[in-house]
Amino acid sequence: MPPGTPTYFYCNAVMTHHTHPLCPADRTAHRHPALHPVALAAILTLWGTGLAHAQANAQAAPPTAGSLPPVTVSASGLQLGANEMTTPTAVLEGDELVLRREATLGETLGSEPGITSSHFGAGASRPIIRGMDGPRVKVLSDGAELHDASTISPDHAVVSEPLLATQIEVLRGPSALVYGGGAVGGVVNVLDGKVPTAIPQKGIEGSAELRANTGAGEGAGAFSLTGGAGNLAVHAEGVARDAGDYRVGKGWAPDGEPTRKVPGSFNRTDTGSVGLSWVGERGYLGAAYTRQAARYGLPGHNHSFEGCHTHGTHLHCGAHEEEEDGGHDHGAEEHGDVPVVDLRSERFDIRGELRNPFTGFSALRLRAGVTDYVHDEVEDGAIATTFKNKAYDTRIELQHEPIAGFKGVVGLQTSRRKFSAIGEEAYVQPTVTRKTGLFVLEEYRLNDWYGDWRFEAALRHDRQTAEALASGSAGGTERSHNGTSASLGAVWKFTPGYQVGTSFTRASRAPSAEELYARGLHMATSTYERGNANLRSETSQNIDLSLKKTSGDTTFGVSVFRNRISNYIYGRTLDEVDGLQLLQYSQADATFTGIEGQVRQRVTRNMGVTLFGDTVRAKLDGGGLLPRIPATRAGVRLDANWNAWEGQVEWVQVARQNRVAAFETATPGYGMLNLGVSYRGQLSSGTPWQVYLKANNLTDRLAYAHTSFIKNAAPLMGRNITVGMKVAF
Repeated sequence: MPPGTPTYFYCNAVMTHHTHPLCPADRTAHRHPALHPVALAAILTLWGTGLAHAQANAQAAPPTAGSLPPVTVSASGLQLGANEMTTPTAVLEGDELVLRREATLGETLGSEPGITSSHFGAGASRPIIRGMDGPRVKVLSDGAELHDASTISPDHAVVSEPLLATQIEVLRGPSALVYGGGAVGGVVNVLDGKVPTAIPQKGIEGSAELRANTGAGEGAGAFSLTGGAGNLAVHAEGVARDAGDYRVGKGWAPDGEPTRKVPGSFNRTDTGSVGLSWVGERGYLGAAYTRQAARYGLPGHNHSFEGCHTHGTHLHCGAHEEEEDGGHDHGAEEHGDVPVVDLRSERFDIRGELRNPFTGFSALRLRAGVTDYVHDEVEDGAIATTFKNKAYDTRIELQHEPIAGFKGVVGLQTSRRKFSAIGEEAYVQPTVTRKTGLFVLEEYRLNDWYGDWRFEAALRHDRQTAEALASGSAGGTERSHNGTSASLGAVWKFTPGYQVGTSFTRASRAPSAEELYARGLHMATSTYERGNANLRSETSQNIDLSLKKTSGDTTFGVSVFRNRISNYIYGRTLDEVDGLQLLQYSQADATFTGIEGQVRQRVTRNMGVTLFGDTVRAKLDGGGLLPRIPATRAGVRLDANWNAWEGQVEWVQVARQNRVAAFETATPGYGMLNLGVSYRGQLSSGTPWQVYLKANNLTDRLAYAHTSFIKNAAPLMGRNITVGMKVAF
């Protein structure tokens, strides 16, 4: 299992809460416009009129505080339960999420079956789902796409704060399709409370949390506060984190000299958000402003590659002048020669839902956002490269009432992203990417003497235009791609407690602007990247089969999948010099196959044992393997609960990964012993509190993540003990 992050309490489609004891604006004109701000303003005006009209026609008795139940916008599109999905769906919430949260989204999810992390030190880590990462895994904030620079390179952080998440969902299959055919790997939806959806019953509610760990000397604190009266609700939340360079397992000697800390693996993050909502009898409309500032190091940055260039399909690295001291001081003073990322992200969100907006429709939902993202890569105390990403996006969904037994949602999604990189490592020229998508998702339920059936179908059409700007202005190269994606799925509950799920998806993914137009040296990943403006859209055909038992003393879930992708886009290594690789974005047919699952046996009323594991194989149909594919994992976990105590201990074994691509090295396997325990209580006022402790990698094993570009420069964290306390009121 992952990288020094233990698995805690699976509360997902495989293991339900009932079966696990521990689970209780840039407005420049363009040819294919996104939703115009004027049109958005008109929608908001109509929305507000509808809410006001509903309030005016409410019954004479004024609504009591909190009379409107919380509106949950699930990434399934139809507010389905995990066991109703056609493919395995991981849902982290409550106590499980409290214990699983780490500093990055990738490490938080890295121990879920079928999910690993890209692991780039301590500051940046994206989820990898079934061997796929980057733009093939879409990260959402309550249904709205996050716009940062994390899909461009693994050393760029995801602007999502796990300590502020109220629920994290991971979807695949037909439901994920409505968020874009490009989400071939899946969708990660991070739910939060930044836009209030209800008036607190007591007028005010919130939580506060403090935690610290030994592996990085980290201290972190988070708070969330919501208050309201009448029809107005206001919310504020924030996180502060300060972590130093982390310690690795015993026996690491990168330059022949034993050491215990990864230079430049520090991470300092501050996130804050304020939101305001108008809540009526039939829905809500609100807005929130979020700002995140982060400063973290880039381990493994190699400046010996400066000046390297290409001659055809070969790299050439001549002699380079060095300073008399034998090197350069490229980072902050306290972190030697490691460059530092200084990140700032500002986002303005609008969210709303109106129930029964028109005859025949049960809900109208809106998600819109404007993002201004920038990060500087600082070397020698000066800015070497600046990455900017300005984007706006809009998503509108209409859920209709049953028609001949069919219930579903139709919608429109549109976005515009202007990306630029300026400086020494500006290996991607400025681009403008515009996307528009139309989608529909339908379900049909059938109950007969054979059992309970649920059928699901999704259809989506996308158009993307990616334009490379000449000298930062219009008039450069432009490439357009159109794609239609479709999927079918079914869940059959053939007897109480047992169910079979299957889905088939045919999806189209347009190449990203980076895959089209990259050209230059990328020292963070020790690569020289060359894009290909003639790339065509990928077409994937995925089949997924699952079998689950969700009740009784023995519960289990297993899923097998096969994903064949025509014109798969990947960085093909053409040459390598002293660790620097020449990557050419190319296309070839590829096939991903895998299996993931777990089985739990309840031993006593308060104790159970679980076996779990996953594996994925990825190869090119014409011969050859794909790089950085996760290794096979397996583990055993013992869980127990007694009165207010809950705990678990597990052993996770990660196999050696020797199925490697050209110019890639094998990664040794490792085993990790992890432990977690928590205790719940109440203050004299009745306020609930919780204290917890988790210990990762208790044997202090030296371990490497095969999925990481810098696996040898930044091994996984060694022994790490985290303690925390959370109070809710």
